[in-house]
Amino acid sequence: MASSSRKSVLFVCLGNICRSPIAEAVFRKMTTERGVVNDWRIDSAATSTYEIGNPPDHRGQACMRKHGVSMRHVARQVTKEDFASFDHILCMDESNLRDLNRKANAVKNLKAKIELLGTYDPQKQLIIKDPYYGSDEDFDMVYDQCLRCCKAFLDNHS
Repeated sequence: MASSSRKSVLFVCLGNICRSPIAEAVFRKMTTERGVVNDWRIDSAATSTYEIGNPPDHRGQACMRKHGVSMRHVARQVTKEDFASFDHILCMDESNLRDLNRKANAVKNLKAKIELLGTYDPQKQLIIKDPYYGSDEDFDMVYDQCLRCCKAFLDNHS
């Protein structure tokens, strides 16, 4: 299959160890279950350098196991190439959005549509709050939001 016919989405948060790898894993499982995973390039990244090379937060991994979602990811930072190669860059909060828009201004061949993942939430919860300093329940809340948003995004782009 020609890469130009594939759709692509990059999920982004601050450190790429909590919210964005959860969204990536949820979306990958969803596309797999629908039989369209090969139609998509799916990844996640960070706006910061804080966690580069680290695996997802252990609480996020436990949450994903509880929901039967496979998660394999190593944190990385968003690159200029990401802005030129992904169709969609979906981030978690206003700070991520500001950082991404600022970085996008330095990209000559910008392709990606940059928006909040929460814009797809049928429950209208625009922001997916960082669970890093929270509890296991906060990770469950992120999972639930990502599930709703990813379903609506996939429905919208199928």
